[in-house]
Amino acid sequence: MKKIVRKFSYSFLPVFFCSVFISFISVEGIHPYHVGSVEFNYNQKTKTFEITGKFFLDDLENAVNKKYSKKLHFGEAKHKAQMNEALKNYIAEYMKLKTDNRYLKIDYLGFEEDQESVNVYLESEVVETPKKIETSISLLYNLFDDQMNIIHVVINGKRKSFRLSYPEQYFYQQF
Repeated sequence: MKKIVRKFSYSFLPVFFCSVFISFISVEGIHPYHVGSVEFNYNQKTKTFEITGKFFLDDLENAVNKKYSKKLHFGEAKHKAQMNEALKNYIAEYMKLKTDNRYLKIDYLGFEEDQESVNVYLESEVVETPKKIETSISLLYNLFDDQMNIIHVVINGKRKSFRLSYPEQYFYQQF
């Protein structure tokens, strides 16, 4: 009987340590996937693309800080203006939009925190309804070599989606 109890207690140890390790990982906010998404939604009324990017908060924060050698943090009011400027520059470098063989200017509008993620809002210059769209997106590639960005393009109610995995950065679609 004593032998069975001792065997049970030793077999319990790996489960206990795994539980502690998993708890530590989730407390620290580490996640096993590096995924972001960007949606380009063409607005017929304004004739612009309304663009929304969604990324894990810690990933985007770390990518911006690595790029600009800064220590900025989401959620801290004292860093909001600096974070906006850094995000504006970061996105301008790592995201391009081209329609019908013409690059579009993209205006950074701001960001919004959503618990563990950040939504980034942008808008393109005015453009007539495009027949083809090309994007170059390498957001967070400066941080992770397993980064995956899911791209959604919506024009006239038609939605096209594509997955870009590091080092892929180009998406092309005709409508």
